[in-house]
Amino acid sequence: MEHTETAVVTADDLVRARDRLLAPGRRRLTGEAVREALVDLHEFWLTAHASASGVGGAGSGLALVAVGGLGRRELVPYSDLDLLLVHNGQNARGQDTVEEIAEKLWYPLWNSGIGLDHSVRTVGEALRVASTDLRTAMGLLDARHLAGDAEVSARLAEGARQAWRAGVRGRLDEIAESAQRRWARSGDIAHRVEPDLKHGRGGLRDLTVLDALAAAQLVDRPGVEVAEARRLLLDVRTELRRVAGRPRDVLRAQDGDEVAAALGLLDRFALARALSSAARTIVYAVDVATRAARAAAPRRGLGVFARSPLRRAPARKPLDEGVVLHGSEVALARDASPTRDPALLLRVATAAARSKHPIAAGTLTRLADSAPELRQPWPREARDELLALLGAGPGLVDVVEALDRTGLWGRLFPEWGAVRDLPPRDAAHTWTVDRHLVQATAHAAKLVTRVSRPDLLLLGTLVHDIGKGRQADHSEVGAALATQIGERLGLWPNDVETLTAMVRHHLLLPHTATRRNVEDEATVRRVVDTLGGDPVLLELLHALAECDSVATGPGVWSDWKASLVRDLVARCRAAMAGDPLPSPEPLDERQRELAASATASGRPDVLLEASGQVATVSVAAPDRPGLLSRAAGVLALNSLEVHAAVVASHEGAGVQVFTVSPRFGSLPDVALLREQFARAVDGSLPLAEKLAAKERDYGGPPLDPPPARVLWFDDESTGSVVLELRAADRIGLLHRVADALERCGLDVRWARVATLGGTVVDSFAITSESGDVDRVAVERAVLASSG
Repeated sequence: MEHTETAVVTADDLVRARDRLLAPGRRRLTGEAVREALVDLHEFWLTAHASASGVGGAGSGLALVAVGGLGRRELVPYSDLDLLLVHNGQNARGQDTVEEIAEKLWYPLWNSGIGLDHSVRTVGEALRVASTDLRTAMGLLDARHLAGDAEVSARLAEGARQAWRAGVRGRLDEIAESAQRRWARSGDIAHRVEPDLKHGRGGLRDLTVLDALAAAQLVDRPGVEVAEARRLLLDVRTELRRVAGRPRDVLRAQDGDEVAAALGLLDRFALARALSSAARTIVYAVDVATRAARAAAPRRGLGVFARSPLRRAPARKPLDEGVVLHGSEVALARDASPTRDPALLLRVATAAARSKHPIAAGTLTRLADSAPELRQPWPREARDELLALLGAGPGLVDVVEALDRTGLWGRLFPEWGAVRDLPPRDAAHTWTVDRHLVQATAHAAKLVTRVSRPDLLLLGTLVHDIGKGRQADHSEVGAALATQIGERLGLWPNDVETLTAMVRHHLLLPHTATRRNVEDEATVRRVVDTLGGDPVLLELLHALAECDSVATGPGVWSDWKASLVRDLVARCRAAMAGDPLPSPEPLDERQRELAASATASGRPDVLLEASGQVATVSVAAPDRPGLLSRAAGVLALNSLEVHAAVVASHEGAGVQVFTVSPRFGSLPDVALLREQFARAVDGSLPLAEKLAAKERDYGGPPLDPPPARVLWFDDESTGSVVLELRAADRIGLLHRVADALERCGLDVRWARVATLGGTVVDSFAITSESGDVDRVAVERAVLASSG
């Protein structure tokens, strides 16, 4: 054998030969070559071992059969061997019993540490188990003879296939329910930062479902695209296990670059994109096959009666011009003509999205083959249908997925190719960029009554990140593409300008609200000037900020963030109308009383005011350096996430006002906060030590964090310099950064803290007594504190 050693005698020899095959020096073998070599190696050893263990040849009534990866000849490194010893119910050779032969087969494998999933059954027993156990039934479809009596293996394989074909129509619900449970546990490969290649939606288990439906002759064998997706998943799984040196099916982020390099891909992001495309191809194929199987199974079950004139064809219910609901699928009417009707594709899509029924595979194929290209500018009826589709809400998601997998969506929006399957760079994002755009648009359909131009809200949301995937600022690139798209759709020039501005400035409101002092008139004036004083654009960007955040991931659009953006928008609207801006009051009456009490008593005090899960914590103490860092440390110690902080003074007391929410659980007791803050101020509470211990308890600092970065802004607040820190989130980070600023002799006027998944963007308005800030020294201190 080309890839194995001739002296593979014992199971330990088998393990050593396998390890030599997988050694780093053998990386020149492709994933497919490795799998072939592993199959040959194990099959060679098992055949010889079966013969030595008493598994006879023809006529012996005993056979060793492979299922699973070995049966399919898709054995990846360190996989368990799925083996079945099949017999005819009689002792082989009249000497050793079947059980004794089985022990000789299995024990060497166990002792050598090779994973083994085994059973000993007659053909009848195996088929009876398969009749009640779905996994066994599907596994037997891959049965392949290894050694012994080939006739016994053939009876098992043929019996399993016949039983599967005869009973599959009664098992379709079971197949679907099993897949749903698996997907709920493992998630979508296309959208998981660390996908499960085997059990995730769009993974290798789903390919076995496709194979099983094809074996039942309910659907055709998967095509070339699915075959390529299968090969990629197997190659990634093979390289992942070679990198890990052990069984592993979840691709961790830290392994991504090495696996990508082994496959000739640029980096883990390129790998994630390829995996997303493969998984979505498989998901779409499974959806289509499942619908086809449900439609085909009853007809096959009726046998000769399937062609009876008494059997009625599914009803065809009109949905729109040229569009019908045929059974449970949206299809073309008999007289529909895609070549002559440029809006027909979009009418089909809109009908499917509104009715929440899938588009028939045959209809998609016909549209892909014959629907005409929409010339610039689009005809009015096509543009109207696009807006109707985008306003369909949640039904939009599956429809765009189907159109995209069949090339129709890219025909409508050629710019989509750059964002298709593009993985996000930030772990806070749940979806790939293209899916994020569609999810955001589905949410925008809920907000159309809040804006005066719902058409521009839907279009702007759909394309707000269209500039990603290119080596430039995605807002600027996206703005140019939005102009191109708007002109192609035939929008009025003023509407094209508004659409372009939406894309260029789609981050303006959330970034300003969460990173700057919105009570500062200079901040408001900058936003108003950026938007050219246009209240319609302001209104659209407000709604888009919500859509973008909601579609980013859980918790990104919080009540706190919504209130900040709402406050900023209200101030900008007032400025645009020429109304005076409200003057901010640093402290309210209760906070001033708190400060006066702290000054009079000489002791720190704490006030907690809750509103739902968001609370205001006011901390006052006789003014002295270091109050902000100490207060932030106490809040972190009590698992409170700080969103904003304002520093003020009153009657000789320093007052820090924090907007917080609990990371989990409920708000702590104010007496505990008061006691800990007092100890932090007098030095009896070792904050650094306590916070380090808390971080260790919660898994330690982040692994392989992105490099921290500091940005500076000069014109955001009157009299202050704004330092913006972008870094990996850590317990007590605000405490450490505030301490670093205080050690540099700086005063912090306010802080804004935005957490996005595992990263933060913290902004600090800082001043110094001398009026100058040594930016190099401050940046060095802040970066050191964030690591």
